[in-house]
Order: sequence, then C-alpha cells, then structure tokens
Amino acid sequence: MSSDRTYHHGDLRRAVLTAALDVIRTEGPGALSLRDLARRAGVSHAAPAHHFKDRTGLLTAIAAEGYGLFADALADAPDLRERGVRYVRFAAGHPAHFQVMFQPELHRPDDPELLAAKARAAQALRAGVTGLPAEGRGDDPRLAGIAAWSLAHGYATLLLSGNLNDPLGDRNPEEVFRSLARLLFTTPESS
Repeated sequence: MSSDRTYHHGDLRRAVLTAALDVIRTEGPGALSLRDLARRAGVSHAAPAHHFKDRTGLLTAIAAEGYGLFADALADAPDLRERGVRYVRFAAGHPAHFQVMFQPELHRPDDPELLAAKARAAQALRAGVTGLPAEGRGDDPRLAGIAAWSLAHGYATLLLSGNLNDPLGDRNPEEVFRSLARLLFTTPESS
C-alpha cells in the first residue's frame, strides 16, 4: 500500500514547479515529463495533473511565474540602462524561467495569468523607453523599445549560453552591459 505522502503533499504545486525548473535548467524544457516530476515530488503520477492538467499547463504556469518575477525585477529601475541590467540579472538568476518565457510555442497564449504577467512586464519595459529624452529614443519610441529589448535579450541569451565567456573574461557582465547600452542610448546621466 502507498504511503500518505503519495496522496498528500504540503505544497504539491510548488514542489512540481521547483522540480520542473531544475529539469529545465539542467536539461531544457524538452526533458519535462509530468510522470518524472511526480516521482521527484514523491506523489502519484497523476497528482501533478490536478494542478497543471498537462505539460503545456505546467510550462504556462512557469512562464506566468517568470513574467511576474521579471516585472518585479524591472520595477523602479531608474532608467533604461538599469532596466537592461535588471533584464540581464533576471535571466542569469532565473535561467529556466527565461528559457520558457520566450518560447511561446511551449505555453498557452490565452492563459489569463500569463497574459496579466506579460502585460505587467511589457509595461515595465516600455516605461524605460518613455523615460528617455527625445534625442535618445528617436522619432519612433517603439523602434527604440525594440532596439533596447534586442540588446538586453540578445546579451542575456549570449551570456546564458556561455558565448560571452571568452569576450568578457573576468569583467562583470552587468558593467559590460551598462557600457554597451551607453553606446546605443543617450540618457540624462550620460550626457
């Protein structure tokens, strides 16, 4: 007979999310299996489905959580450059969330929790561009936003994949990002 632990868990949802983030961090999202996560959490193989329904539901929950954490990380950044630094810091500190968040084919695009978290994060990103003086954002603030996003996301992706190990050497990745952003965006502090 199974132990009570197979059927009762203090916080199964969190335990499965934590196990999933560990798998994604080490093996990628393709390695996720609800059955394996149930085993890792010490519950029946069907238990995770009560919280997430299926693998896509689990990945949607991870993306929603990630966007919420991301929005929190960007909040109150004093300028666009520091939003970019926080973007890079978030990616380095939450690599599994970061992987899932930016692969929309992995999650349900119409999930209300995901949509709300994405909207918060997008607003936090836009706030950095709207804070730029006119000469720093050009004629089209949307293009400035795309440029800033491309710089931060590209840099974060290269950093996570190890492609910047040699070019950066022992320099602080956040300080290097600040220098790159200074090259592309004029802010009141850099004038």
